[in-house]
Amino acid sequence: MEDAFAHCADLIRISDRDRFIASLFAPADRRGALHALYAFDAELARVRDVAHTALPGEIRLQWWSEVISRERDGEANANPVAAALLATIERYQLRREPLLDLVEARRFDLYEDPMRALDDLEAYLRRTSSSVVSPAATILAGVECEAVAIPAGIASGLAQILRAFPVHVARRQLFLPIDMLERHKVRLHDVFAGRSSPGLAATFAELRDRARRHLTAAGQEMKALPRQALPAFLPLAVVRPWLDRSERRDPFAPVELAPWRRQWLIWRAARNSDRIAG
Repeated sequence: MEDAFAHCADLIRISDRDRFIASLFAPADRRGALHALYAFDAELARVRDVAHTALPGEIRLQWWSEVISRERDGEANANPVAAALLATIERYQLRREPLLDLVEARRFDLYEDPMRALDDLEAYLRRTSSSVVSPAATILAGVECEAVAIPAGIASGLAQILRAFPVHVARRQLFLPIDMLERHKVRLHDVFAGRSSPGLAATFAELRDRARRHLTAAGQEMKALPRQALPAFLPLAVVRPWLDRSERRDPFAPVELAPWRRQWLIWRAARNSDRIAG
């Protein structure tokens, strides 16, 4: 089992550096569980890239649903991420329903259906991004904190969707809400042709403002949390600086923060929790 948790740590170190750095501020005996949870989320997030088409992706997601429901224990024991996740669920008595809902929500990723409305996008992010934050806090402090996890997950999820916009467009997938694009008179043909417009810039600006509002709400709710839970929220420290930098760039241009700066932002937030969502 130690090998399974080590595999999860390696996977997160490579695929999600912010969460890996944040996990180093958790007690050593809780880090393996965080890595298992985050590795599970990373496996779901890359199902489309691995499967290439919808049917194999559906099969993979169904497999994960059955793993969580304890219908494939034999096969799960042979998969290091599944084995570590099940051990974590049992040890910390994590609720299975949000994890199953997370798997179900990821089915959207397999297809090219557009996100119809902002409410639909935020509902998707509550089922995906937010559904990982709350069990992480349970692992760390034994608390469920949906009042913080929901706005925290939506804020980080919106930033990630804006960040991944060029990648999504290249594979003809659109997470930007259709109702917002129509309101700003953005033509889908121009989007998929890689052409920027004032309307697209306005859509990005509106989503950035929405993300900032959720960050502020998360910061207010976070004040009531036990300090042990805070490492679950440390990746939020990079969200506002990224949003600020992206304001000065074209939506199709990659916007990144240097790894050393991301690490410094997380370190600073670990020393002063007011910096997490600030």
